[in-house]
Amino acid sequence: MSGWRIGQGIDAHRLVAGRALVLGGVEIEYERGLEGHSDGDVLLHAVADAVLGAAGLGDLGRHFPSSREDLRGADSSRLLAEAVALAREAGFAVGNVDATVVAQVPRLAPWQEPMRAGVARALGIEVERVNVKVTSTDGLGAMGRGEGISALAVVLLERSRGA
Repeated sequence: MSGWRIGQGIDAHRLVAGRALVLGGVEIEYERGLEGHSDGDVLLHAVADAVLGAAGLGDLGRHFPSSREDLRGADSSRLLAEAVALAREAGFAVGNVDATVVAQVPRLAPWQEPMRAGVARALGIEVERVNVKVTSTDGLGAMGRGEGISALAVVLLERSRGA
């Protein structure tokens, strides 16, 4: 089996009143936040799904189902760290991550570096191995109407030495 594995992840949540907006483990100033069983952090959810997929371990819902009450309002950094631990147990280490957050609102460019650092911190890797991009849909679709935020991620895993 190859020493390298690639995984991809995607997540999307509706913006709602009464919740903090958390992306990449960073609380972002905005009047609405993302609906979800956990803190709704679509960026960390997409990265976690990509990690699990690359390791051949299923997906986020399999390991952290919304039926688990202990995960209600959970910090998604914890979920991502647990996904990385599962990948490590399967013999893999994170090589790098490239992720994109899709949102018409709020404007996320000022938050790119803090989100990048938050993803790296949750993964337990150097920030230089993480890239976070932000884009809008120029008004197209639900994201373009400001109804929600989505994220896509690609992760490269490397077989650990001795695995």
